[in-house]
Amino acid sequence: MKYLDKIKSPEDLKRLSSNSLTELAKEIREVLINTCSQNGGHLASNLGVVELSLALHLVFNSPEDSIIWDVGHQCYTHKLLTGRLDKFNTIRQENGLSGFTDPDESVHDKFAAGHSGTSIAQAVGLAIANKINGRNNYSIAVIGDASFTNGLAYEALNNSNLRNTNLIVILNDNEMSISPNVGSFARYLADLRTRPEYYKAKEKLATKMDEIPILGSAMHKTIVKLKQSLKNSLYQSNLFENMGFGYLGPIDGYDLNGLINALESAKTITGPVLIHINTVKGKGYSFAEKNPSKFHGVTKFNTKNGEFYTKDEVSFSDNFGKQIVKQGKKNLDLCVITAAMVSGTGVEQFSKEYPNRFFDVGIAEEFAVTFSSGLSEGGKVPVFVVYSTFLQRCYDQLIHDIAMQNQKLVLCVDRAGFVPGDGQSHQGIFDVGFLSTIPKTEIYSPSYLEEQDLYLDKLINDGEKKISVIRYPKGTEGYKPKNYIPIFEDVSVFGDKKSKIAIISYGRVFSESVKALEELEKKSISVELIKLNKIFPISKNLIEILKDKERIYFFEEAAGSGCISEKLGNFLLKNNFKGKYYTFNPKNEFIKQAEVKNLFDRYKLSAKKQVEEILKNEK
Repeated sequence: MKYLDKIKSPEDLKRLSSNSLTELAKEIREVLINTCSQNGGHLASNLGVVELSLALHLVFNSPEDSIIWDVGHQCYTHKLLTGRLDKFNTIRQENGLSGFTDPDESVHDKFAAGHSGTSIAQAVGLAIANKINGRNNYSIAVIGDASFTNGLAYEALNNSNLRNTNLIVILNDNEMSISPNVGSFARYLADLRTRPEYYKAKEKLATKMDEIPILGSAMHKTIVKLKQSLKNSLYQSNLFENMGFGYLGPIDGYDLNGLINALESAKTITGPVLIHINTVKGKGYSFAEKNPSKFHGVTKFNTKNGEFYTKDEVSFSDNFGKQIVKQGKKNLDLCVITAAMVSGTGVEQFSKEYPNRFFDVGIAEEFAVTFSSGLSEGGKVPVFVVYSTFLQRCYDQLIHDIAMQNQKLVLCVDRAGFVPGDGQSHQGIFDVGFLSTIPKTEIYSPSYLEEQDLYLDKLINDGEKKISVIRYPKGTEGYKPKNYIPIFEDVSVFGDKKSKIAIISYGRVFSESVKALEELEKKSISVELIKLNKIFPISKNLIEILKDKERIYFFEEAAGSGCISEKLGNFLLKNNFKGKYYTFNPKNEFIKQAEVKNLFDRYKLSAKKQVEEILKNEK
């Protein structure tokens, strides 16, 4: 690499010529493609913002000026320009760089990101803090058009004009046109309005007019109104200017000089500014440009032909997709809702076969739940499929709009438990704790695909007004006991029922517990293994099973506070349990990226660690 190797900080960038910057952009794209082909990650979105990232660091002075990337998954070029090239090959790996922004890595990352819609609110807060502190630094939020479907973005926009601050919002529009331009005249105006000279001349003219006695101020106001009317007719009105923003754009996201001019112009405008840029997901890599959805979040792939290295195993998400199509044929009232995760959650086929009963609401999880309440009241059976991490947004709606209203919702929680490469913002370890606080809620956690099928069928068609949760992990099923038959009962029991030792687990961890049971039997240690099928509410039959045990070991892939093992411990205490009770799970902490097998070892959930912990007390 001729140029990227020399970039240790944004200041090094500012020494390069225009031709050198063009070559640097090519080098960056090469690094992005090669690294993501090995480590996975968010490729298409990062390829789309290379020039924007360069322009931001050329015009502003990070970290004094704050660049806040919404979601954070498009920050790879930003990382390369802020001194992290030498570690970039570790991205999304254990003890390596995060796939999102992370203040633990660099002062250039203001917030740890991972969820959408947050950047503008954070930027507003920083901008106002700067004003209060007497600082003139800029606060820049970079947000994609998809994130504008999230309500928090509009709440932030609505509160952005609280003070005249150095706030700049960059709308990275790579799919839809929010303010469509009309013909060559509109393009001419857009180009003119992005030049710093335009704003300097505008300010001088306004000052001169205001100085004219008596008529000056009135003339100025009249011209402003006429200009606004003309702009509204050309741009079909403008939401952002109506909310108090200076508006620049649309701008070609690959015209580096145009981007620089727009950013420089924004610095001359008093008050908040929104810059609307047009980009293309996957820019510079033909396979990603042709299929940006496929290359949004990637696993390992062949850079020469764009083909992914895949396994033949069926994942829980894939299996869900097949089963929900069958259920759609069986139950004509079934409606499926997702929040911008059609392919990720496996519902693509359902969307094609039953388009009138499928709803992708965009990044609006709160709406999805309350919308489901309306569907339920109208006699439909809503199935909302969502990643565990994004379900966290919906707590109030689940309580107020579903449970309290006595409505039916089947909640299919994908990516429950550890999620390896995406790290702390995406770990699905909190849903058990908050879902189990909600009245009229039942939670099931299948260990195997057959169980997922069974639970879906039973819960979709039971006719009960409640929240039915089916939570399942990323990936596929693990080790299965011989002659295993799934049952729709609260618990399943394996091993020696007369043993004084009990292991309890559920979901993916149960496969490890089965292996632990078999290993302990080889060491002549008899154990009763209890599998929770319905993990909440806790079955009253459990106290009968556990009352005479001397030692109970509960292994659980969920955060400590509010988890099922904590609830069971309280349950046992109230029922005068006299034995010893051991629990193993992640505590209240944020877990960075790591392979699931390593996390299972770290938190003593793997078969090997389960055996080791039990042997400490059973020798």
